[in-house]
Amino acid sequence: MKLKRRRKLVTYLNLLDQPIRFNPFLFSRTFLLWALLGLIGGVIAGAYWIGLEFLMHKLAFFNGWQVIPVMASCGLLAGLVIHFFGDPGEINLIVNNIRFNKGKLDPKNNPSMILSSLVCVASGGSLGPEAPLVQITGSTGTWIGKLFRLKGEELRSLSIAGMASGFTALFGAPLGGSLFALEILHHKHAAEYYKAIIPALVASCFSYLVFAVIIQLGLGPIWDLSTYEYSGIFDFGYAVLFAIIGAAFGWGFIFSTRFFKSIFEYRSIPIYLKTLTGGILLGIIAYYFPLTRYFGHHEINELLSSEFSLALLVAILIFKIIAISITVTSGWRGGFIIPLFFVGATLGLIFHKLFPAINLTLAVVSCMAAINACVTRTPMSTTILLATLTGFGHFIPILFASLTGYFLAPRIPFISSQKEQ
Repeated sequence: MKLKRRRKLVTYLNLLDQPIRFNPFLFSRTFLLWALLGLIGGVIAGAYWIGLEFLMHKLAFFNGWQVIPVMASCGLLAGLVIHFFGDPGEINLIVNNIRFNKGKLDPKNNPSMILSSLVCVASGGSLGPEAPLVQITGSTGTWIGKLFRLKGEELRSLSIAGMASGFTALFGAPLGGSLFALEILHHKHAAEYYKAIIPALVASCFSYLVFAVIIQLGLGPIWDLSTYEYSGIFDFGYAVLFAIIGAAFGWGFIFSTRFFKSIFEYRSIPIYLKTLTGGILLGIIAYYFPLTRYFGHHEINELLSSEFSLALLVAILIFKIIAISITVTSGWRGGFIIPLFFVGATLGLIFHKLFPAINLTLAVVSCMAAINACVTRTPMSTTILLATLTGFGHFIPILFASLTGYFLAPRIPFISSQKEQ
């Protein structure tokens, strides 16, 4: 027995006598590139957010009837920026470039995207900053990759990592942001980009850290819905039921968008006339329903904390869907994930008004998950994002709702570049 102890002691002493060795991957060039990209992405996101908050504060001064000329003017300005500085494209272009252009995202139109999206989002358009940030940080990843002469899968992975860093900075969910960057490309082809998951996670963590330092971001949920208490197995059935109806409204949003797209594309007119027309329509909607103005980051909390009548909630729901559709199709720039969360929250409140006995938090979160998963086809990342953003501690009901919305999505995806190729 003593001999065995002596042998163990000798073994431990030999181990302690050796120098400490780290995994060589930790200090490899690739890891440092992912970390550098995350740091740069966090700085870009922080600067963008500060500029956005500044402009929103200035333009929020105008209310009442004044929102109509203000949003019309901002629409015209955004259109002129796109006309003279170049069309930065939309999410379809990003997905296509990642899938079919070897992961190359061109940064040359970033000035146009930054200027036009800041004007559109800050003036009150129903699109958020997530899509512009994804494009800007993703193309930054491409630029860094070319600078270090990366090719093939390495370059694609760095572009995806850049996308994830921008998305994560805004939502504060490194895992959710990383999965979203893969899922948005195509739900059936996400496994093709599995090599990008570690780069995306590393860049996301560094990006979120820098973003949190710049804007003093806390670790708590943005929309506090943490009061839910599990009441039994029937909660999963309720989550699925809410999700079915939420998916139906997801279909409604898709058809609404196609309707307005056919109107705006009926005749070929300059982009600045489209954005001007969109601004006038959005201003009119915001005049009658002020809560539909902006993309919903702060408005969701206002919606949850206020007492609105059933009729007003229904009107807000309908006109918010119309406002998002007009914003998307008239050439305004931005992302529709947070606005869709606002639609889901409104629908959940309507359910609670109709049936006060149901759990409000469960209804709201289920509808938010279903609508977003139905439109974007990202059930995994939607589940993680909502759990992070709402403080909803019970993961499984959100997953049930997300999968329901995903499986009930229309055969032809809203993001056309997600089609089978």
